[in-house]
Amino acid sequence: MEKFKVGIIGCTGMVGQRFITLTCGHPWFELTALAASPRSAGKTYAQAVEGRWKLEVPMPDQVRDMVVMDAEADIEKIASQVDFVFSAVDMKKEEIRALEEAYARHECPVVSNNSAHRWTEDVPMVVPELNPEHLEVIPFQRNRLGTKRGFIAVKSNCSIQSYAPALTPLRKFGLEKILACTYQAISGAGKTFESWPEMVDNVIPYIGGEEEKSEQEPLKVWGKVENGVIVKAEKPSITAQCLRVPVSNGHTAAVFVSFEKKPSMDEMKEIWANFKGVPQELELPMAPKQFFHYFEENDRPQARLDRDLEKGMAISIGRLRPDTQYDYKFVCLSHNTLRGAAGGAVELAELLCAQGYIDHK
Repeated sequence: MEKFKVGIIGCTGMVGQRFITLTCGHPWFELTALAASPRSAGKTYAQAVEGRWKLEVPMPDQVRDMVVMDAEADIEKIASQVDFVFSAVDMKKEEIRALEEAYARHECPVVSNNSAHRWTEDVPMVVPELNPEHLEVIPFQRNRLGTKRGFIAVKSNCSIQSYAPALTPLRKFGLEKILACTYQAISGAGKTFESWPEMVDNVIPYIGGEEEKSEQEPLKVWGKVENGVIVKAEKPSITAQCLRVPVSNGHTAAVFVSFEKKPSMDEMKEIWANFKGVPQELELPMAPKQFFHYFEENDRPQARLDRDLEKGMAISIGRLRPDTQYDYKFVCLSHNTLRGAAGGAVELAELLCAQGYIDHK
């Protein structure tokens, strides 16, 4: 199989670093271009991130001597060298929107980890196991942009991927109302304990913009394509509270849910155990073989024990039980920089390639 040539724009931050570790050695992808801000441009990658490599795994030798380009000034050059790019840039939202559209208009598909285009009506926001049919909006987006190859696809916020996946196959029972309290790792802010000592022995009950995203983004994921745009679902009603906790990786969610037609707990567990999405059917390289892992132990899932299940791409669930205010409550866990960020975007890119939305130039 001819490998797809891949670029990473925003390659120096924590998510960009994750993209590097996931694309180096990937069976489908060949990393051929790196780009970041002007202060990193012209340096080797090792020079650009000197003292700032944040992952627990070492920097791949393959990228050490690659020269970093300017993500804005070198668009034409980058687009000519790759079949598509991953976007993990750290800029203002309006600047990100303009930059990603510029790549798309240069006929370079963009698979974005950023939130800037999540509410653009013809940009699919896809969790590959949950709503792959939303990719059908891409031809309409291309028509708007005036492109043949170029488009933008985004992944959702990391916080909703701890609980929205577990709720998605239960929608057939009529999700009525949801309360989700998320306990989010510091890597979600691009931090480590070394760079954020204030988080040691601490909990911060506020993450800017996170609760609004957590309440609204599932409704787009659960929406449908109509007349060339994605129309979000009208229900369920969702309320969320998001806290930053002293955990390196792994977002945990305490979920409370009521249904129109209440299933039994055995039905819910059976649905989770038997669930297979399109990525599992296609056997995509990043796709977990078992998407949901349910734990019967009262003290699971735990971030340290369970976040790395299936290369960090599985969803862990536990403590399903009746509730006095809602029908049921349970706990979920996902790895926020793998399933919730770079890993989810790589799986989305695999899906786009497998279904022909991204081709070789």
